[in-house]
Amino acid sequence: MSGRSGGSADVTRASRLRRFQERVEPVVTRTLLLGIFATGLTAQFVKPVGDALEGKAYLGGALLSLVGYVLYDQVKELTSSVRAPARSLVNSSQLGSFVSEAFEARRVEISFLGYTGETLYNALYHRLEDLSDYPGPTRRVLIRMLVPDFGQPMTVPSKVGERDVPEDDPDFRKRMEQRCREYDDILSELAERLTHAGRVRVECEYRLYPGIPRDKICIFNRQQVLHGLYDLSARMRLHHMGDEYYDPKGYRTDLNVWSRDGVAEAAVVTWIKHFDDLWFLARPPQWRRGTLA
Repeated sequence: MSGRSGGSADVTRASRLRRFQERVEPVVTRTLLLGIFATGLTAQFVKPVGDALEGKAYLGGALLSLVGYVLYDQVKELTSSVRAPARSLVNSSQLGSFVSEAFEARRVEISFLGYTGETLYNALYHRLEDLSDYPGPTRRVLIRMLVPDFGQPMTVPSKVGERDVPEDDPDFRKRMEQRCREYDDILSELAERLTHAGRVRVECEYRLYPGIPRDKICIFNRQQVLHGLYDLSARMRLHHMGDEYYDPKGYRTDLNVWSRDGVAEAAVVTWIKHFDDLWFLARPPQWRRGTLA
């Protein structure tokens, strides 16, 4: 995983620069506005200063800068709302932006229910790596991943049999299980390294649910829920002219966005309870005890 592309590094640097700008800009702007106010007010009542500046309308300028100082936050918030409209439907390839937004909080909680979680894993890996150099406000991270129990017979994923009838394939299920195990190992190792460094406490846990991967659910900081349905008819081949398999494509899944900000709060609460209940009933994977199921 160490050989990531230069494009990912550029994105990381740009993200750091943007966060630095967001921290510094308000301080610099307020300092300038207060400086203009203080200078103008002083020039109005202290003649030597006024003569040095060669101006006549210092008080008006000072009061105008004070109004700008007071209204700065409201103008900045309005500008942000115009620049970043609310999203109602996104593609799974856009999960990275939601992960980045979630990590702006002091306590980060990200939960997933779905297939292998590959699209979310990729975004989480890069963001956790970034915590080593720039933790920002984040001090605690909790990641919960619910994936299917690939140790049980399944109709999806499965081999496409005669007349397109699904046939359970233990080897293909083992392949998917191994993929999830690799993601778990990498994220858990990152979590241990970050926690050991002492700046951020990170926990990552995988659990298994019975059944086929039908729903894709991502929950960010218990404030936003993304939900979509996998295309259960999607197929793939491992080798040219080889066997064909029913294999949902998570990166192609469109996701509805539900947020507590607005009329969707009740839906968000329902989705969170649904996930919490499934998490409580799910069991840890066999690989956590050193063996594959």
